[in-house]
Amino acid sequence: MSQARLMDGTALARRIVADTAERAAGLTRRTGTAPCLATVLVGEDPASVTYVRMKQNRSRKAGIESRHVKLPAATTTAELVGTLRSLSQDPEVHGILLQHPMGPHIDERAAFEAIAPEKDVDGVTFASFATMSFGLPGFVSCTPGGIMRLLDAYEVDPAGKRAVVVGRSAILGKPAGMLLLARDATVTYCHSRTRDLSAVVREADIVVAAVGRPRLIRGQDVKPGAVVVDAGYNPGNVGDVDFDSAVERASLITPVPGGVGPMTIATLLEQTVEAAGRQLGVTVTGGV
Repeated sequence: MSQARLMDGTALARRIVADTAERAAGLTRRTGTAPCLATVLVGEDPASVTYVRMKQNRSRKAGIESRHVKLPAATTTAELVGTLRSLSQDPEVHGILLQHPMGPHIDERAAFEAIAPEKDVDGVTFASFATMSFGLPGFVSCTPGGIMRLLDAYEVDPAGKRAVVVGRSAILGKPAGMLLLARDATVTYCHSRTRDLSAVVREADIVVAAVGRPRLIRGQDVKPGAVVVDAGYNPGNVGDVDFDSAVERASLITPVPGGVGPMTIATLLEQTVEAAGRQLGVTVTGGV
């Protein structure tokens, strides 16, 4: 069997961001208001600082204004909730991104729920999960949404296929499974308590690895011809899939980096412009 074809998230994300920039420019011309994304960071975690800076730079290139709110590591849940509610009520802010993870003293769920659903462009609230699950208008979690765009771009139709999602986080594994279910896949969630994970993965037509454990999914676990989406990112640019062995068995596979990561940011920017359009009462046309 030949090697898997790479699912190039970098190239697809570039097209989405270019389209998003055109839509942002059109919105700004029509309303006199540029879309604005507020990023909130608690503490000085180096990876989070770098990630937020990258999102700010991408935002500016797409014609989206960026407002950064930097809070000290000692910020309490109540203080963070107050900041997020204030941003939610600010008509000049159209989307809010709360960078995570936060310190263990922060009630992460309480913080997420302080974000108004119409500004939840990262898809982290209960409301966003519900709209994802029921197929209603709203915002998807950015990484799962980016994964679905990748599958569509490479003409992978989940209908009738067995999809195995390895990981059950509230903003990655769970919503990824719900989006696949909405597209008529038969979805199995796996996690740390799953017995004989390899056997379950071997049955999958589509594998989504989203557990944060380097090279957990081995090539021998991949069904020949399966589509493998690696949403993991671990130190050393290593994903949750052992790429070198999995590429020999899969039909399509995402690289790390360059697969899912760029799609996450592209989805965030696209949803920010969409949120601005809804709040300003303007239909934002376009789409890749």
